Amino acid sequence: SSSMSPDIKAFFDPATFTVSYLVADPMSRKAAVIDPVLDFDPRSGRTGTKSADAILADAQQRRLEIEWILETHAHADHLSAGAYLKEKTGAKIAIGEHITKVQAVFRGIFNAKDINTDGTPFDRLLKDGETFRIGGLTVEVLHTPGHTPACISYKIGNNVFVGDTLFMPDYGTARADFPGGDARNLYRSIKRILSLPDDTVLWMCHDYKAPNRENFVWKTTVGEERAKNIHVHEGVSEDEFVAMRTARDKTLGMPVLILPSVQVNVRAGHMPPPEDDGNIYLKVPVNRL
Repeated sequence: SSSMSPDIKAFFDPATFTVSYLVADPMSRKAAVIDPVLDFDPRSGRTGTKSADAILADAQQRRLEIEWILETHAHADHLSAGAYLKEKTGAKIAIGEHITKVQAVFRGIFNAKDINTDGTPFDRLLKDGETFRIGGLTVEVLHTPGHTPACISYKIGNNVFVGDTLFMPDYGTARADFPGGDARNLYRSIKRILSLPDDTVLWMCHDYKAPNRENFVWKTTVGEERAKNIHVHEGVSEDEFVAMRTARDKTLGMPVLILPSVQVNVRAGHMPPPEDDGNIYLKVPVNRL
C-alpha cells in the first residue's frame, strides 16, 4: 500500500552538510519537505533560495503538491527555508511541541521580545506518538530529545527521518551540549530508534563524510547502526556513552551559523521584524554563549 512506500528524494547542501528530503505519496502526489535550507552567507549577511528552489522545481516537474514542511528541530547549523516554502506553496510548517522551551531560551539570549514561547508562528506542534497524513501516507511522530529538548523523528512506513539524533555508523552521534541538550536523553532516544526492526531505513539530516569515505551518504538501517555505530553500537552502556559524548562535546567549537540560525529557526524560518529604518538585522549576543 502507498502507506508503506513513500517516494523519497534527498537534496544535499554542501555548504552546511545538511540533507533535506522531498517525501511524496505516489498515489495522491501530496508531498512534504523535511528540513529545508535557506542559503546564508555569514560574511555578507546575504540570503539565497537556490537550495529551496531546487526542491520546488523538482516538485513542480513531478507535479507534486507540497502540503507539509516538517522540521526535526530548531537547527543550529543552517537557516530554515520553511517560511519561504510556505509562502510559495501554502504548506503548513510543523515541529515538535517542545519547541516552546527552545523559543523561551533564545528569546532570552537574543532579548527578542517578538519571539513567542507558545509555538507560534509554527502551524502545528507535534506530540510524541501522534500521527498525521501526507495524502495516503501515515506519519508517526517520535519525540527523540537529547541533541535539543524538542527534537522529533518522523516515521513513515519503514522509513525514519532521524534529524540530528544519529549520524552514519562511521560518524557516530550528534552533540548534546546546546541549550537544553542532554547526553543521557540522547542515548535513550537513540536506543528507542534502534529498537525498531533491523531493516528499518534511517535517513540522516547531516553527513560530514567520515575520514575513510569518498562520498557523502545519508541512508542506513537500524541493523547497520546497531552493529557498527562508532558511538552507540551494541555493547556501549548509557554511562559510557554519556562520558564519551560529554568529553567530546567539550572539544567542539560552535557551528559557524548557530547565531543567525537559531534566531530565525525558532521563528519558523522568519527573519526578525524590520527595525524603524525598514531593514532586518540578525543579532550577535556578545559573550553570551
